[in-house]
Amino acid sequence: MEHLNYIVVGLAAFFAAGLTMYSGFGLGTLMLPVFALFFPVEMAVVATALVHGANNVFKVSILGRHADLEVVLKFGLTAIVAAVFGALALGLFAQSDSSLNIDFNDKTISRITPAKLIVGLLMIGFALFELLPRFRQLEFDRRYLPLGGVLSGFFGGLSGHQGALRSAFLAKTGLTTERFVGSNAVIGFLVDLTRIAVYVALFTAAGGELGDFGGWPLVITGSLAAFCGVMIGKRYLHKVTMSSVRTLVGILLFGVGAALVSGML
Repeated sequence: MEHLNYIVVGLAAFFAAGLTMYSGFGLGTLMLPVFALFFPVEMAVVATALVHGANNVFKVSILGRHADLEVVLKFGLTAIVAAVFGALALGLFAQSDSSLNIDFNDKTISRITPAKLIVGLLMIGFALFELLPRFRQLEFDRRYLPLGGVLSGFFGGLSGHQGALRSAFLAKTGLTTERFVGSNAVIGFLVDLTRIAVYVALFTAAGGELGDFGGWPLVITGSLAAFCGVMIGKRYLHKVTMSSVRTLVGILLFGVGAALVSGML
């Protein structure tokens, strides 16, 4: 059964990383519900951030030179600040002892924590961005880049969902495909670096040590699979229809989000 965990995480990271080469989003969106199957939701966010961050380091190394400096500064600086607040908010929810218990015949059958509720609702909300045509077509003018950074950074820190909003804001900036992908990678890397630092600080402040996190094997598996996905995606997957990918991601997001909100996970 343990081997199946590695297969599921590896395949999900491989395909998601390859497809996100051109969409600018999807790896974190897909990996969060996958990791939520194996870890508490707040730790699933951390595990997703580690894989997402490692993948962005790799993408920056091969595509970062194409990034548009103006876009990175206008969008990235506000995203970094907002990511700190988003990550702190996640820490507050994770530390809360309050919960809503659903009982049946005097037996608790599910426990809904604040972290599960918030992240679950966010996942359902972002599922709508993937599934509803009206939201899919959202695009924003270049002057709204700082606002886009705030929204994308905050939700990136809170739940890891930053790519879809970032791509929507960057789509109207007149960037070439290479500059779009490069700018996306650099900004995503900056946000990941920021939120991972906050997660580590919160984890350490709570008395934990990085060695105590038992998910490293799955994180490493996901990271290596994502690297392979990026290399394959760079060469072969640019012809994949992103509409079908977004639909699949949206369905998975909605299903896992509903499961978190209902206490099933």
